[in-house]
Amino acid sequence: MKTITHKKITWIDFESPEDDDITYLQENFNIHPLAIEELVTPTYQPKVVQYENCLFLSIHIPLFDVEHRTTYPGELDIILTSDHLITSHSQNIYQITKFFESLEKSEGKRRLTLEKTPSHLLHHLLEILLNSCFPRLNHISEKLDFIENQVFAEKEKEMVFEISVLKRDILNFRRTLKPQRSILESIIQKDHPFIPIETKIYFQDLIGTNIRLWNILESQKETIEALEATNNSLLSNKLDLTMKVLTIFSAVLLPMTVYSNMLAMSAQIPFGNNPHAFWIHFSLMLLLSLVTIAIFRTKKWL
Repeated sequence: MKTITHKKITWIDFESPEDDDITYLQENFNIHPLAIEELVTPTYQPKVVQYENCLFLSIHIPLFDVEHRTTYPGELDIILTSDHLITSHSQNIYQITKFFESLEKSEGKRRLTLEKTPSHLLHHLLEILLNSCFPRLNHISEKLDFIENQVFAEKEKEMVFEISVLKRDILNFRRTLKPQRSILESIIQKDHPFIPIETKIYFQDLIGTNIRLWNILESQKETIEALEATNNSLLSNKLDLTMKVLTIFSAVLLPMTVYSNMLAMSAQIPFGNNPHAFWIHFSLMLLLSLVTIAIFRTKKWL
């Protein structure tokens, strides 16, 4: 548990809360039991619940799994009271850790974020979490540029897996980000006693940030789908060309194979006694191949 206090406002942050942490909240705060229970219960859908003495929010933060190279949702539970902001998360969310440390080190930042109400602190926290998504999206854009260059550098096979990985990352990012807009809209549209009316304009600005993030993701989704289609088309064209070459090669050899099999079935091979028999039959087989190629060119199959 980490705590920071400035005047009458306190921010308490729990990472992977244990039984002692829950007991501390129950003994020291007048918080609805259901809200405390939500802190230790995984929430698969973001939500906002107004209790008698607090406001509970559950949101999901897009986090990145380096090992599997994909985005996954990190749950952040928030309890807002008249003078406390309580946050709880099972994963280490580095944006929260960095923000908390900056408040501990800077008196000026504490005055800026903890001077008014906990809802102002909540706005700053959500703003940091949303803005932290932009560098991630810039990285995705760089990967898209890299894949595009590789696709048109005739490295289609190598890019099949890369496209799939990036496509999954974008889809997971979208799935995590989209529901958060409804949370922000709920804060603005409903009258919550712990969110003053004058702070709602700040949350409206967060909706604008969410929309900008969503528009970038939409563009990236369309781009990766177009690159996937282009890559598949180029691969298919290469495969068709390979099959065409193999088919022509087989067709050219077919008359030669038939001719040689006919000679093998003959009791007495024509020109068998001729000292130049091999070259005669070789010339005939070559002639058959040239005739086959000429027919293909006439039919415009070559």
